[in-house]
Amino acid sequence: MELGTVIGNVWATRKEDELQGLKFLIVQPEHADRTNAGVPFVAVDRIGAGFGDQVLVTRGSAAANLSSSEKKIPIDALIIGIIDSVDVEKEVK
Repeated sequence: MELGTVIGNVWATRKEDELQGLKFLIVQPEHADRTNAGVPFVAVDRIGAGFGDQVLVTRGSAAANLSSSEKKIPIDALIIGIIDSVDVEKEVK
């Protein structure tokens, strides 16, 4: 899982049938201290995150299994939580 902040929206009115009804957000990955941790990416949001929210994201095959159906959905990033706070006791190096 990764931490990140929602920095934008992606609007796609035409998409694969399995993606109908899903919201796409642009997420900036971050370290626990909120410093930049890489290149922004697009993630599917089903929990109602919005611009500026700090979120928890899963990527890869875990994201593609968001549905209980046997068919995997063609996504590679899924927002799985909106973060209330992050507490770090010591600096990670």
